[in-house]
Amino acid sequence: MTPDEFGSWFPSGFFSWPSGVQFLTIILLTFVSEDLTSIGSALLAYTGALPWGIAWSGAFVGIWMGDALLYAFARVFGGRLRAAGWAKGMLDSPRVKDAEGWFKKRGMAVLWICRWIPGTRLPSYLAAGFVRLPFLPFLWVTGLMALLWTVLIFAMTSVVGGAIRTWLERFENGVLVILAISLVLLGVLKWLQGSRWWPSPEQLSVFSDRWLQWEFWPAWLFYLPVGIHYLVLACKYRGIALPTVSNPGIETGGMIGESKMALLESLMRVAPEHTADAYLIVGEGFEDRLEHLTQIMDEKGLQFPVIIKPDVGQRGSGVRKVEDAHAAAVCLRPDGFSLLVQEYSPGPCEAGVFYYRHPHEERGTIFAITHKVFPTVVGDGRQTLGELIEADPRARIMARIYRRRFHERLGDVLERGEEHRLVEAGNHAQGCIFMDGMFLNSKSLESKIDEISREVEGFFVGRYDIRYESASRLKQEAAFKIVELNGASAEATSIYDPNNSLTSAYRTLFRQWDIVFSIGAANRAQGVTPLSVWELWKIWRLYQVQSRGHLLAD
Repeated sequence: MTPDEFGSWFPSGFFSWPSGVQFLTIILLTFVSEDLTSIGSALLAYTGALPWGIAWSGAFVGIWMGDALLYAFARVFGGRLRAAGWAKGMLDSPRVKDAEGWFKKRGMAVLWICRWIPGTRLPSYLAAGFVRLPFLPFLWVTGLMALLWTVLIFAMTSVVGGAIRTWLERFENGVLVILAISLVLLGVLKWLQGSRWWPSPEQLSVFSDRWLQWEFWPAWLFYLPVGIHYLVLACKYRGIALPTVSNPGIETGGMIGESKMALLESLMRVAPEHTADAYLIVGEGFEDRLEHLTQIMDEKGLQFPVIIKPDVGQRGSGVRKVEDAHAAAVCLRPDGFSLLVQEYSPGPCEAGVFYYRHPHEERGTIFAITHKVFPTVVGDGRQTLGELIEADPRARIMARIYRRRFHERLGDVLERGEEHRLVEAGNHAQGCIFMDGMFLNSKSLESKIDEISREVEGFFVGRYDIRYESASRLKQEAAFKIVELNGASAEATSIYDPNNSLTSAYRTLFRQWDIVFSIGAANRAQGVTPLSVWELWKIWRLYQVQSRGHLLAD
């Protein structure tokens, strides 16, 4: 329906105004009521009385501009207020200082949350200006929230637009109908915000924390630039599957589907004193696997605790620290994939050492080291484990995993000073904290890693996961135990250090894939043939099916 068809229902002047004037009018109306103006603009756009572009952009720009003006007002007049003698004593009080410090630390997260909670936007945006939060991050956060908010409102309107359009055709005064429906939709929106279907402030806080810390972004989003860089390299080196020959001695080069046991067997042959012993558990069914595990532990002298994990796995999937025979039996019940048992290396420290060597080079290099920190919560004699997890700024982001992992203990109250370790697997996806660990590097360590790597046939690039007793022994004596070796798709996981910038992380990952492709090209030049994309796809699909049966990692 065109605006002309609504000519008798709407003030003729408004719809004959230039589009720029209509746009500015919507912006000014948002200063009166953001939500009512957004809903009304969406209704006018749906009925055809206004172009969608003018209606939506006017609402979006008006909301964003209003947020910025509130910030600017508080920043300008807040400075004058601070300088006023009568207010100086009050504003310098310890309580006010503590509140300002809290808001400066959590302000960006608050800005994310307040967009979705009625009555909180005005004081939050004024507070942001008053404590002088950085202006550009403020604009970025409020702009994104305004974008999401207006898209939500326009989407809601389009869902019910057909019914609204029918109603409008029955009335002569379309303006009043638009206003009435806008008020009804506004009421529905406010009701939703107060209902149990609307996210709670705590849920919104966790959501904002996750999105404000890039290390917790969804994999599809974080790896998008890496995927683009991968395609650029594939064009440069004329081979999208070229990384599959970066390690000719490893199945698929270590991209996907490689056997952990095959790599550990190689390491146990060339560096038995530096490798945690591991053995494949075979058998057709549960009883056969349990009998074989018992036989392995008796013959090899393994004692509980041991590690049981899938022979093919990624990102710590299915890794379990097994304390007794009952826990071992639980791990052996899932069928459809191979398992291995490995001696438990107590450490207590763990690191990831990313190494590479070009085929024409005699010596390799340690590219990065990840220092792994296993998070804990400490009891106070009052709060349950579940409450301690929710109260921890970092643990609450991973709370979904922790709740599944410790579902039987969430209601337990920890004694004062009692530590509870939240993760055993040294993997970021399972909750482990990764820090830059290049301070652990030394000539002794680099020499030993290089020596072992050159003995592993067909290995040129990847990451060793090692356990060690202390930093001094690791650096001076190269005293460590290898618990796993990962190939071409392994990461220099030190990128996840919370102190790293997103730019720094991408710079490291781009450099890492440059190395992988260049090594693959050198091996291809020596006659090694990469897998086809179709073969790689089939292996990936097989792993996806098998990994569904993996137990939740410790």
